Amino acid sequence: MNIKRFFGKNSKLALAQVREALGDDAVILSNRTVKGGNEIMAFSEAEMNAIATSEDTEVTLNADVVEDSRTSTLEDLFKKRMQTENASIPSQSNFNDDVVRESSNDMIEATLAQTKAQAKEVNTQIANMMTEIRNMRTIIESQLAEISWGATQQREPIKSKILGAMLTAGFSPGLSKQLVDNIPKKQSEADSKRWVQSVLLKNLATMTKEDEMLDKGGIYAIVGPTGVGKTTTTAKLAARFVMKHGTENIGLITTDSYRIGGHEQLRIYGKILGVMVHSVKDEADLKIALRELKNKHTILIDTVGVSQRDKMVSEQIAMLSNKKLNIKKLLCLNATSTGDTLIDVIKAYKGQGLTGCIMTKIDEAITLGNVLDVMIREKLKLYYVTNGQRVPEDLHLPHKQQLVHRTFSRGTAKNSPFQLPKEDQPLVVGNTVRAASKTRLLELDNA
Repeated sequence: MNIKRFFGKNSKLALAQVREALGDDAVILSNRTVKGGNEIMAFSEAEMNAIATSEDTEVTLNADVVEDSRTSTLEDLFKKRMQTENASIPSQSNFNDDVVRESSNDMIEATLAQTKAQAKEVNTQIANMMTEIRNMRTIIESQLAEISWGATQQREPIKSKILGAMLTAGFSPGLSKQLVDNIPKKQSEADSKRWVQSVLLKNLATMTKEDEMLDKGGIYAIVGPTGVGKTTTTAKLAARFVMKHGTENIGLITTDSYRIGGHEQLRIYGKILGVMVHSVKDEADLKIALRELKNKHTILIDTVGVSQRDKMVSEQIAMLSNKKLNIKKLLCLNATSTGDTLIDVIKAYKGQGLTGCIMTKIDEAITLGNVLDVMIREKLKLYYVTNGQRVPEDLHLPHKQQLVHRTFSRGTAKNSPFQLPKEDQPLVVGNTVRAASKTRLLELDNA
């Protein structure tokens, strides 16, 4: 008898080999699991018939397969084996529920972690792509603006000349370009300049009558960074009030206890004016001083001067912003500072709001466009201007027309290295187009 041995990684593969070699009617002698897979011993049906006709031959078959080998064909056994293996596929009932649940949770967590990592990578790629697109857009817009303004210089020389005048006067490129772009067409240079100045005047808020502050009264804190003239300005305001209303109705307070002798300057002015000066260190002292002065018509508070980036500024503003105290804050703006510095100062001292501002040191400033630009941009009302150290002579009500006229008439110093040549205007406009002013101008709104 020719018995053949078949080996496969599993029973399915081994049975497939038997079928291919011996046909569907092959007889299985044994089917067992061995190292590396399954082993099947089988022979063909022809061999089986030969054994059946021989009375001397007796084959002892494996007890596990004897019945199947005598009564079943290979096809039947194959089907039965398939059913057995399908039945042996792991199901929830074959395992402990906790093990299955734990395994499922691990798979879910692993999948989520992988998904998050992939999403993060995709988001990073998108962010990098958007950054590149924005950079490209900036470059393209700048180049287009440069080309456009270069053409404008040739086509509309009046606009080019007025833009140069505004930049020279200290106005920001953004505000300057916004105004110049909206100059009415077919106007002479003089009319165009008057139009620009009229827009600036309409958007510049000022106190027109001194009675608005001195007669109305209230509590005013003079704030600002070091060296802007807060103490001298406080003394000028106090002297102006005393000249009009006498010494009985005004109170003076100083919070400058950090600087050595910081409060002495105001005390000297107070002694000259015949007004007592109260020195306070914190909010508790301030409340006590205000209670003592509650019957005064006007109270002026001279505050400590520190850099606008000092953390002490926020503490000071918090103290002065107590709504129950009803303190109005007037910010001193140094006319000699750059526009960026002035904006930084305003942001530091703004807190819950500024009542207005006082422009100091205009006698030291070459140009005023920087401070006018910032006041228009931040919607700050101008209460006073100061132009010297004399008390109280060098304190004045602001005259808008004079300020704007001076801004355009003086310009920068002769042969100044900071003056922009006409041929470089397209470059400046191109580089600042993205920073174009978003200030809403009254004249433009009404147009």
